[in-house]
Amino acid sequence: MKQKDSKDWFENWFDSHYYHLLYKDRNDEEAEFFISNLLKYLAPQPNSRFLDLACGKGRHSIYLNKLGYDVMGIDLSENSINHAKQFENDSLHFEVRDMREMYQTEAFDYVLNLFTSFGYFEDDLDNLNSLISVKNSLKRGGTLVVDFFNAEKIVANAVPHEMVMRGDIQYDLYRKIENGKIVKTIEVKDSDKQLSFQERVQLLDLDKFTELFRQARFQITDIFGSYALDEFDEQTSERLILIAVKL
Repeated sequence: MKQKDSKDWFENWFDSHYYHLLYKDRNDEEAEFFISNLLKYLAPQPNSRFLDLACGKGRHSIYLNKLGYDVMGIDLSENSINHAKQFENDSLHFEVRDMREMYQTEAFDYVLNLFTSFGYFEDDLDNLNSLISVKNSLKRGGTLVVDFFNAEKIVANAVPHEMVMRGDIQYDLYRKIENGKIVKTIEVKDSDKQLSFQERVQLLDLDKFTELFRQARFQITDIFGSYALDEFDEQTSERLILIAVKL
């Protein structure tokens, strides 16, 4: 049987058991390393409030909270949020929300959008609307951190096909560049079931982000190329990490 298509691929795929199984090796150590380096750079006040935008199962939120910060995590995936809610406390909360929609007005000192959780939409205007919602959620002079893949390197090194096994479940991953997006088709074979999903992420490079940030009234203050906060190089860096302040 074939998985029913969804209007928005991310609603279908990110809420699937097969998504979480495929990416089960995403580890807390990597998340904690990145957050620790970010905090050294940002030097937030102890009473700072963070919004983790598209938080997934909350690994970054949970670690931030362990370090003493008040954190709200939001994500469109009900399964991810249901998992994250087991870690809630008085200063850590999770909700199912769409990043394009306004959340709380001028409530946060920092908004984090990590691990390529942007550029999912078919309409480019949704990217801008998401950033405007972020701006409205930040306090005056608040900071936005966006962690995205390095589009230049993705285009240069995209592997057309690979096969991944998770136990007895086979994943065939097919990649192509199409209409300014990296499109990954995920074919799943699970016993007698055959399912198909897609990831469609816009290839947003530094120039495109700079223009989006300008339109949303953010000023980029720093650019990094790794979770160690190394200098960004469009040819070699794995990540494009942008630090921007609300104007």
